[in-house]
Amino acid sequence: MNKDLDNLKLPAGYTLTRYNASMPESTDHYSMKWDGEWHITIEVFRDMGLAFAAVLVLIYVLVVGWFRSFIVPLIIMARFHSPGGIMPAHAMLGAFFTATSMIGFIAGAGIIVRNSIILVDFIELRIRQGMPLAEAVIDAGATRFRPMLLTAARVVVGASVILTDPIFQGLAISLIAGAVASTFLSWPTIPVLYYMVHSGRESGIAGELTKGK
Repeated sequence: MNKDLDNLKLPAGYTLTRYNASMPESTDHYSMKWDGEWHITIEVFRDMGLAFAAVLVLIYVLVVGWFRSFIVPLIIMARFHSPGGIMPAHAMLGAFFTATSMIGFIAGAGIIVRNSIILVDFIELRIRQGMPLAEAVIDAGATRFRPMLLTAARVVVGASVILTDPIFQGLAISLIAGAVASTFLSWPTIPVLYYMVHSGRESGIAGELTKGK
């Protein structure tokens, strides 16, 4: 529609100003307001974007308080894999990325962080028990994969009920695709990132964790 409106022939000196979220400033000239569902969509995506930014900050603060480290939360939050599964899933199913999809995207952030937390927490548990860093990283990936897989399966089963709903389909797709992608991508990458960050100071991290305990 915007392309057709750009080609619209108007009297000399006239332009058709278009408004999305805001209202026309004056009634002296012709203008057009995109309203209805499009207006709601813009406002929802704007508000959800701000909400997602706030969620990231709150998650970081909570993880800092739990691990008592400013670096570990960055490792946990370094890879948000949801878009890697959500966007292709919408494309394959021929579904639009709607406001409910955005809600699922934000809700999935908690699932992704949880997967990363249980990996990092288990790595540090093994290090406190005296296991070398490299072995602790491998053991965490092998031991904690089943809980991560069960979490993803729970989300998939629960969200599949609304997968065919015309309104909440986007929510279901985001939850399902985000959970699957984050499980299989965060499982290998988070331990590797943790090892890369701490490999140069293995004895130091062991001492810090033992002291923190």
